[in-house]
Amino acid sequence: MLVKSAVVQKFLPFLTLAGLFLILSVASPYFLTGTNISSVIRQTAVINIMALGMTLVIVSGGIDLSVGSMMAFSGVVGTMTMVATGSVQLGILTGMVAGTAWGAANGLMIYRLRIPPFIVTLGTLGIIRGLTLVISGGLPVVGLPKEHGFLGEGTIGPAPFVLLVLAVCVVISHFVLHSTRLGRYTYAIGSNEAAAVYAGIPVGRYKVAIYAICGLMTGLAGMIETSRLMTGQPTAGVTYELQVIAAVVIGGGSLAGGEGTVIGTLIGAFIMGLLSNGSDLLGITPYWQQVIIGAIIILAVALDEARKRRFSS
Repeated sequence: MLVKSAVVQKFLPFLTLAGLFLILSVASPYFLTGTNISSVIRQTAVINIMALGMTLVIVSGGIDLSVGSMMAFSGVVGTMTMVATGSVQLGILTGMVAGTAWGAANGLMIYRLRIPPFIVTLGTLGIIRGLTLVISGGLPVVGLPKEHGFLGEGTIGPAPFVLLVLAVCVVISHFVLHSTRLGRYTYAIGSNEAAAVYAGIPVGRYKVAIYAICGLMTGLAGMIETSRLMTGQPTAGVTYELQVIAAVVIGGGSLAGGEGTVIGTLIGAFIMGLLSNGSDLLGITPYWQQVIIGAIIILAVALDEARKRRFSS
């Protein structure tokens, strides 16, 4: 019975995605159009890429509430660099470096100050957002090179270019988490940090690396967002941390650490994307969408806790 329950739990995100896809296909004649599917891919790419970085953080037993603010900061810094230099490549690189630096700073503070990740990243959420508004003067960055639009809106044949970017990120993230020492240590730290320390794992160094990777992914997502909007918005990414964490949890990640997969997160992010797109097609207001997201997070965590109680009893 326990084995059967574990199998159901493992495939539940996939079954949920398939069921949601079928329901929306029947409920709206506009859902299964090429234009709408392409739009879903573009809209969910940002959350997807951020969620891949968050997967490592949550598997390690941590959390990062600052990713929404970090995304806005990376986007503003990257677009300001583009406007100043005229170089799209340098702007994208600057945005990714900015995200990586903030992620590493989060990891360093968590390790050195011995403060819970929730508190550190709650603090940096405000710090980063405030600095973003300061350097931008609260105004969007405009006048970006037209070539920058290809990152978020370009196509290769019939497929959105951003889908290729997402696929590369998925492959790299899966390899890192499941085929490298960093990935093995991430699971070990999340499962039992004290045991990891006694085993000789340099926990502090790996925590900094984990949060830095999350920042790198967030920086890339921030540049994709600026490409779609063709502006650097200092107010971008508000509540994105909620959607990113929800994607990981829905995909089977445990907020207690030690559990989570890249494929599960990918499915969770697409579930979030379909919920948002379906709500728009069916005329459900964004306010109710926030209610749905919050309820899904509670339900996913409740199911995870119930599963753990069954296995421990």
